[in-house]
Amino acid sequence: MTVLSRDQVRLSKRMSLVLRHRPEVAGLVLDANGWVPVAELLTALGMTRAQLDLVVANNDKSRFAVQTGPDGVDRIRASQGHSRRVAVDLDLPAAAPPAELFHGTPRANLEAILREGLRPRSRHHVHLSADLQTAVTVGRRRSPDVVVFSVAAGVMAEEGHVFHRSDNGVWLTAVVPSQHLSEKRTNA
Repeated sequence: MTVLSRDQVRLSKRMSLVLRHRPEVAGLVLDANGWVPVAELLTALGMTRAQLDLVVANNDKSRFAVQTGPDGVDRIRASQGHSRRVAVDLDLPAAAPPAELFHGTPRANLEAILREGLRPRSRHHVHLSADLQTAVTVGRRRSPDVVVFSVAAGVMAEEGHVFHRSDNGVWLTAVVPSQHLSEKRTNA
């Protein structure tokens, strides 16, 4: 994997904006599952296919998925993370989670999470990581002072909570009640 240049990171952020949060700012309309033809995205963002392929292949979080549709047209979508205001169904099958998953967040959120559990807020799902280090990295996006929660995902699944795994390995669920959370000690 190649590290993206500053211009490529900016392009990745623009792609995230239009594929996850505000497709209308680029004049795009996502289909019911979040896909848009690659050619339309290229035109809307004034980029080349080579630029797109580089961003997709080297994005550190594998944020985007590209596939050829049944009509032979290449399509792209965000793997997950859509704002609630963007009506998409990623059509991910339910999946049995591992016994433990993780969620990293700024320490400033600790009290609210202990009180209310994890909620999707402006997103469609709560995002969970399969490993501790990824959760730390995710939490640090907004603050260097992070707390990581261990999520009793196996117990939640036994209780009927539904989990999905996105194309890039992020675990998704509707909510995580506070009784299924415990603070994980890290060297973060």
